[in-house]
Amino acid sequence: MAEEKTFLIKIITPERVFYEGEATMAEFNTMEGEIGVYAAHIPMTVILRPGVLTLTQGDGQKKAALHTGFAEILPEQITILAEEAEWPGEIDIARAQAAKERAEERIRERRTDTDIARAETALQRAVARINTLR
Repeated sequence: MAEEKTFLIKIITPERVFYEGEATMAEFNTMEGEIGVYAAHIPMTVILRPGVLTLTQGDGQKKAALHTGFAEILPEQITILAEEAEWPGEIDIARAQAAKERAEERIRERRTDTDIARAETALQRAVARINTLR
């Protein structure tokens, strides 16, 4: 069986270089839907939506919660500029569950002083954290 081609992936947040390494595939959410990227992908730029990032490597997969930002996809490299990214060990499940419940309540109540778009984003972020731990 032929060896899969790899590409470099860099994930940068305002606080740190979250990850830099090789992968054979990266999957993450964009505003247009979920995308899977292999080496030699056509160049493009996408806007990220909160969700689970899955990096496939020769020794298995790594998962992380990835929040809003942008991704530049080139044939040999992906650069992700994310507002926030978290490994499973960095996620507090109780806090994520509480944030999910708060966001759902705000959306359900639809009070005039509630920023629904902000509540929906908070819900997506909480769900991304919870799903990363599954």
